[in-house]
Amino acid sequence: MSDDALLLYGAKLHPDRLIPALEHVFRANLTLSEDGQRGTPVCIWGLHGLGKTTIVRDFAQREGWKFAYCAPAQFEEMGDLHGLPQVVDPDPNVEGDEYTVFRPPEWVPTDEGPGILLLDDVNRADDRILRGLMQLLQNFEMFSWALPPKWQIVATANPEGGDYSVTPMDDAMLTRMLHMTLVFDVKAWAAWASRSGVDPRGIAFVLTYPEVITGKRTTPRSVTQFFEQLRHIPDLKKDAELVQILAQATLDDAAVASFMSFVMDGLERLIDPLDILDAEKFAPIKKRIKELAHDEGGKRVDRLSTMCTRLFLALTHPEYEPQEAHGGNLVAFLLHEELPNDLRMSLHMDLIRDGGDAVQKMLRNKELATLLLDGM
Repeated sequence: MSDDALLLYGAKLHPDRLIPALEHVFRANLTLSEDGQRGTPVCIWGLHGLGKTTIVRDFAQREGWKFAYCAPAQFEEMGDLHGLPQVVDPDPNVEGDEYTVFRPPEWVPTDEGPGILLLDDVNRADDRILRGLMQLLQNFEMFSWALPPKWQIVATANPEGGDYSVTPMDDAMLTRMLHMTLVFDVKAWAAWASRSGVDPRGIAFVLTYPEVITGKRTTPRSVTQFFEQLRHIPDLKKDAELVQILAQATLDDAAVASFMSFVMDGLERLIDPLDILDAEKFAPIKKRIKELAHDEGGKRVDRLSTMCTRLFLALTHPEYEPQEAHGGNLVAFLLHEELPNDLRMSLHMDLIRDGGDAVQKMLRNKELATLLLDGM
């Protein structure tokens, strides 16, 4: 089923647009809470495995905020939400002075914020629990407990109208939250994967075949799990049988077939960005690029595009350190006759926008500037 047939809410945003929007809301809510008010909860919609939870957790960790996790789908009764009653007897010698209090559940935060309470997969809870959450979303409290100052609420949800086992939210609940929808973006995922140490061969595969990351079982989460299993297999083709078993354990059939084709064609050995940048002589790299740019089916722009994206990720990685040979090799790559001008222009513009001063300095080359101008 296409995304258009699913019931989602808010703007559909790639991570590079969703994260700044969330950060704005979080900071606006924090400003309100510092004035004694409560902000507006946020609900992040999207297909499973896109990283909705990770984005929120990473923000809290990056900012040094507290983080509390709750999965309402695990609640079987209202006591899981309200807590359990306890009888308090102030004076055992006095009859009739007893009263009942509720002890908050363990997942309820008690320390002052800033902090984020994440209600993960909120619409997988049953209708009674959803109705019980409405007061929390409205007032940041239940009758038995309240969120500490400077805390805010984020929910994640899967779309309605598809094969997901979800409980529809009515308008009264929807209007208690701001809504945004996360959609998959291959470059944003690859940037995250590169920073997180995901197997480079896996990153190259996703960049080469981004269309496969749309299946029911093949998601950014499942491919990351699969690539973790490949980390200690140095030669994927040599251990192809094991690789296929692991692929079938995590991915759907179309993705398995694509990955095995990727392995058997030797594409997992696409030129590593550091091999390009660190080359003592560029002639062997130039020859390998020319070989990869063609096969019996014709020009392989997908391979060239993958190399461009991986090179961009390497040059914009937070831990990138420029070396003496990098400038000349980068320019030589951009001047390669097999590189289509739209890819050349796109990589150049991306590096000018997102590269540091050292990277921008590398791109100051008269021959490259002339080639780019002639191609405009």
